[in-house]
Amino acid sequence: MRAGAVSAGTTLMLLMSSSAFALTRDDGDDPGPGLSVMETLGLYVALPIVSFLVIAGLVMMLDKSRKQTG
Repeated sequence: MRAGAVSAGTTLMLLMSSSAFALTRDDGDDPGPGLSVMETLGLYVALPIVSFLVIAGLVMMLDKSRKQTG
């Protein structure tokens, strides 16, 4: 019952929030220039992959050093 009420409420809120509201500008709204395709790929694809590899490499290096000494 509760899950149904939450689902119905969420659906109702999504239907009421129109994407047309995103087109109206607010006072003081000053968007910057858009990102190019390469900047977007670098920011949202390459940077997380590189971050993951650096963190995984550090964890592996620290883990191996503990195994050798013990």
